[in-house]
Amino acid sequence: MTANAASPLGFIGLGTMGVPMALNLQKSGTPLLVWSRSEQGRAELARAGADVAQNVDEVFARCASVILMLADSAATDAVLGRGQPDFARRVQGCTVVSMGTFSPDYSAALEADIRAAGGRYVEAPVSGSRKPAEAGQLVAMLAGDPQDVAAIRPLLAPLCKQSVDCGAVPSALRMKLAVNVFLITMVTGLAEAAHFAGRHDLDMEQFAAILDAGPMASDVSRVKIAKLVHRDFTRQAGISDVLKNNRLATDAARHAGIATPRMDACLSLYGATQAMGLGEEDMVAVVQAIEHRSRA
Repeated sequence: MTANAASPLGFIGLGTMGVPMALNLQKSGTPLLVWSRSEQGRAELARAGADVAQNVDEVFARCASVILMLADSAATDAVLGRGQPDFARRVQGCTVVSMGTFSPDYSAALEADIRAAGGRYVEAPVSGSRKPAEAGQLVAMLAGDPQDVAAIRPLLAPLCKQSVDCGAVPSALRMKLAVNVFLITMVTGLAEAAHFAGRHDLDMEQFAAILDAGPMASDVSRVKIAKLVHRDFTRQAGISDVLKNNRLATDAARHAGIATPRMDACLSLYGATQAMGLGEEDMVAVVQAIEHRSRA
């Protein structure tokens, strides 16, 4: 079934990032049809006035463009019915916009399959965690056919302060992984610095104030140092997600013959943090793995 020109925008995946993103689309007046395995996510969007689909098939039947904000490639394949007869029926005539972070090789293969089935595909991973998502201040990296990217860009405006055309698939995901190399090592370094300051009995509020006033301060550092000072590990960018993204970056680096010594160290630390049962905590909980090494 082909969606008509007045069809709503589909949105599938109402998790930590998906809920605030979909809410911003709804608040902007975008006609929206959502679906998620999360009953809580569906209920929150329904309360905001969004149309909630009964199932995945309804989204693809009614929508000309469908945004996917899903946790991983397995969830994406399941939603699309990839490898099953449902796949062609769902994606034919549809523009699939993937906003999650996956392997570039996976994304390139997915694009080929969607195009072979008569659909269109745009990569649109974003930089930013839950707070920027809530504020509509994400940065999107776009890749795909130029006409498809141009058509999708205005749909993402309520979610993003900026969107950047990165070229052909999988250039957007490669760009996202490059950004993550900086983000992950930066926040991990901040956690290590906070641990150093704390173990020397320095005034942590003063430490945070000096960092905030200095040349290294950023929106990320200000949020994360406050969480470290107050030991607030409430999830924004979770340990489990950061570990996944760390692995994606180091795997892509190995494939390209690129050395990533700091990311290798971070991979060990975030793996240890998850092994401590802290996978659902914010990424600054990595400080607990650093503390554990100090005690060892």
